[in-house]
Amino acid sequence: MTAAAPSTASRIAVVTGASSGIGAATARQLAEAGYRVVLTARRKDRIEALEEELTAAGHSATAYALDVTDRAAVDEFASAFRTIGVLVNNAGGALGADPVATGDPQDWRRMYETNVLGTLNVTQALLPALTSSGDGTVVIVSSTAGHGTYEGGAGYVAAKHGEHILAETLRLEIVGTPVRVIEIAPGLVKTEEFALTRFGGDKEKAAKVYAGIAEPLTADDVADTITWAVTRPSHVNVDLMVVRPRAQASNTKVHRDL
Repeated sequence: MTAAAPSTASRIAVVTGASSGIGAATARQLAEAGYRVVLTARRKDRIEALEEELTAAGHSATAYALDVTDRAAVDEFASAFRTIGVLVNNAGGALGADPVATGDPQDWRRMYETNVLGTLNVTQALLPALTSSGDGTVVIVSSTAGHGTYEGGAGYVAAKHGEHILAETLRLEIVGTPVRVIEIAPGLVKTEEFALTRFGGDKEKAAKVYAGIAEPLTADDVADTITWAVTRPSHVNVDLMVVRPRAQASNTKVHRDL
């Protein structure tokens, strides 16, 4: 089955969390696939640099500084669009790896607000434009943490379970409309910031996440699966795709050469 080129009505793709990692890689690949990409993230300098890179390569890209947890700002952003074809909800992340007994409630709150409420805010705000396109796609980048648990991950796991349920429920509620809901759930992905952010900038702790794993997933690997799912013909909905490196059998079973 070949990739479907975006139609005129559905050629705009909004990517949240596009300043680095999976979001930036997805924006690059969607641009190459023919979409006009709208890059959103809090770090304006990062997305403006990516906009410049994509434009220099002959693609269409626009940077828009946005905090997905700020509903008023999200609504203002969404008001600029009459139709869009694709929304990639990628903004999110993990904070800490403490057990339930000592976990920081503020970290839990921030993870819920970014991963779940951020996804809710942007999806609600852009759903009318996605529907108006006549061929819309909502992508939710969750995690294998949304489908299983592990010690020290309860806050992140709870948030990603919430995001998974949001995707599953939305799909049920809008069936019959011209909008697909796709969930991509990556396992171990080695990016420049995910683990470092989780451990408050502690490089040693961040490195241990990937220690001994010959080939963890890359941001490009995940972006490739997102772009593949998005470019399927309109009648094909990839409900859920779990993507792990070969060395990872589950959230708690990982082969390491140490």
